[in-house]
Amino acid sequence: MIVILAVAAGPYASARADATADCFGEDLVRRIAGCTELIERGDQGGDTRIFAYAMRGLTFSINGHFEAAIRDYDAAIALKPDFAIALNNRAWAYFRWGKTAAGLPDVEKSLQLNPQSQHAFDTRAHIRQAIGDPEGALSDYDGAMRHGGVPMTRLYQCGLRGLGFYSGEIDGILRPELTEALRKCVHDKACEPLPPGEKCP
Repeated sequence: MIVILAVAAGPYASARADATADCFGEDLVRRIAGCTELIERGDQGGDTRIFAYAMRGLTFSINGHFEAAIRDYDAAIALKPDFAIALNNRAWAYFRWGKTAAGLPDVEKSLQLNPQSQHAFDTRAHIRQAIGDPEGALSDYDGAMRHGGVPMTRLYQCGLRGLGFYSGEIDGILRPELTEALRKCVHDKACEPLPPGEKCP
């Protein structure tokens, strides 16, 4: 699960306002252009270029351009090695690109830096499931729900209901039937417990 970066405009006031707004906005096409401008200017102080690389990487990843995403995450992490969000998002990009094992060190480091991240627990759960560690995956899905609360639990309820593994309420409450549904899912490397688009109606 990728983590959306949320930043305040304040630290980026010296950049062209439109480029900053575009880089950290919702429009994915404009985001790439805005982030590229911030990166290429090279005269920004603080963490501007780091976050611009990470946001552009996120956008490439959302669009399925995983190789480009990983290059941008590489650049962000080279500038800020303890960037837990970028580490998790790079791990997710590796996973989605089919280079699953390559993402494991990143997500492990992300969890060391932020041991309460539901997103990193979810990413590691997916990786562990894909490499054939169902018990580790189940433990991490549980960690994602413990730290993500009702919203994260609802996502799994929706996703597993869509797969026919879960027939209980979609209310974000962890019940034995949800745990059992996840237990079935983790034994199938192709099972995706998150709903399409990571959205639950």
